[in-house]
Amino acid sequence: MTITLPYPPSANRYWRNYNGRMVVSDEARSYKGDVGKLCNIAGIQPVDGDVAVKVEIRRPAKRRDIDNHAKVLLDSLQGYAYQNDGQIMDLHLSMRDDKRNPGVTVTVTPK
Repeated sequence: MTITLPYPPSANRYWRNYNGRMVVSDEARSYKGDVGKLCNIAGIQPVDGDVAVKVEIRRPAKRRDIDNHAKVLLDSLQGYAYQNDGQIMDLHLSMRDDKRNPGVTVTVTPK
């Protein structure tokens, strides 16, 4: 299964301190909701068992390390592309700059 998704927020913006508790940020929660809607529209069904994930990142500007894109994105796909991101046994990330069409393309295959 392959799906194109919006550009994810940084892992640095995933958690926020709220009254002394660490909670998922509004930005991350919103992104997860958007991913869920797009997966439902595309008819994506979770893969059982181990998976390989290929992520092609198109960033809008020369910011962020490649690994800062993965956390929110992979967590957002839980329950849609796979049951839990612990199923990911092979992860390939690539990145390029694309101001005009930022986003990510994710391919998930059974391993």
